Amino acid sequence: MRYFPPKLLAGCIGLLLLGKSGIVAQNPVIRDQFTADPSARVFDDRVYLYPSHDIVAAKGRGREGWFCMEDYHVFSSSDLIHWTDHGVIVSQNKVKWVDSTKYSMWSPDCFSRNGKYYFYFPSLAKDTIYGRGFSIGVSVSDQPAGSFTSEHEPIKNVHGIDPNVFIDNDGQAYLYWSARNIYVAKLKENMLELDSDPQIINNLPEEGLKEGPYVFERNGKYYLTYPHVDNKTERLEYAISDNPMGPFRVSGVIMDELPGGCWTNHQSIILFREQWYLFYHNNDLSPKFDKNRSVRIDSLFFNDDGTIQKVIPKLRGVGVSPASQKIEIDRFSRKSETGCTVVFLDTLNTFNGWKTILDKKDAWIQYNTVEFGIAKNKKVEVKVSAKTGGTLCVRLDNADGPILSEIKVPASEDWITVTSRVSRYEEGIHNLVIVLKTDEPVEIDWIRFIIN
Repeated sequence: MRYFPPKLLAGCIGLLLLGKSGIVAQNPVIRDQFTADPSARVFDDRVYLYPSHDIVAAKGRGREGWFCMEDYHVFSSSDLIHWTDHGVIVSQNKVKWVDSTKYSMWSPDCFSRNGKYYFYFPSLAKDTIYGRGFSIGVSVSDQPAGSFTSEHEPIKNVHGIDPNVFIDNDGQAYLYWSARNIYVAKLKENMLELDSDPQIINNLPEEGLKEGPYVFERNGKYYLTYPHVDNKTERLEYAISDNPMGPFRVSGVIMDELPGGCWTNHQSIILFREQWYLFYHNNDLSPKFDKNRSVRIDSLFFNDDGTIQKVIPKLRGVGVSPASQKIEIDRFSRKSETGCTVVFLDTLNTFNGWKTILDKKDAWIQYNTVEFGIAKNKKVEVKVSAKTGGTLCVRLDNADGPILSEIKVPASEDWITVTSRVSRYEEGIHNLVIVLKTDEPVEIDWIRFIIN
């Protein structure tokens, strides 16, 4: 049985009982824009997500065919399912030292100290007095979602990308960044200046690109995580030390190269309500162009000796989905080997998401971890399209599990919403499975249960 942190489960059930509406988002977690390089932080029992913001480059706006980023948004969630976009917090044309013609607002981070929130970001400077290449700046706020005020100059003696901040239990703060190697230096109490000379973190793989450091502590051990190109694309690796400045010992792989061929990956790892989570990115919403990426989340687990169990990327993502909300089963946990495909609803606008196509009798798709709550479900709604009609069977737990409802889908050229009676009800958390009972193809967008 899968473990669900009690606090997270209680929060999801609370949303169910409130009867909130809307699509339940899974991987990727942000669907209305491209997001990458996720830095996740927990502030006041809420997760704040600080990603970079990919946009499509065009003539006069960045370098075509390359990464293009002009600003940063911040998102927050209490349950890792429903995310609030708090809008732009830092923009390239509002930071004094940044060259706003370069669209180079790359991977950021944010940390809290003494009631202030410090947002760190790399960019190219418009003045050569700051040196060649990327510099790293800081914006400061009284709230995790802003408003942020940017310092007039970048941090002195820091040149590189992918800033990451870690504060140890003794109060000492550290800044990590990458520039061919991975660097570390102590930060002063003001979080704006270095308190030691930068030093290279040694003993990491010598061959291949290393970048994107993210450090956390667990049981007195310090984990340095980083993307590394061991072959052709990045995989997520980690090293362990007894000291936040090293020496570190390479300890394993967190996530293998992504199967879709996305050249980059970038990670952060947090403990939230008794469960560890890995935030990373893939090019789900831009499969033909991997410079437009999207943030994902999966659960992360440790072995008894402190090593990390390898994370297998999943479309389903994390969290408990209330049955009363629209569930996009195309973010599936499992599906039949034949007769089931997932494609974009609109290839010209991938932000519209995906649909499931069942086109062979007994083909099925399964979506795990649905909370049916304490109220009885008497009806089920499904958004479908079937040119010649068909019949769907909704089951619990697996493709041969108890039948909740049989849905007769009328013939239609367009998307329609069909409502059907629920013949059986079981409380608690279950997997949800939709099975095609006829040979006629049926397309499915979402499903939800109507709760008394």
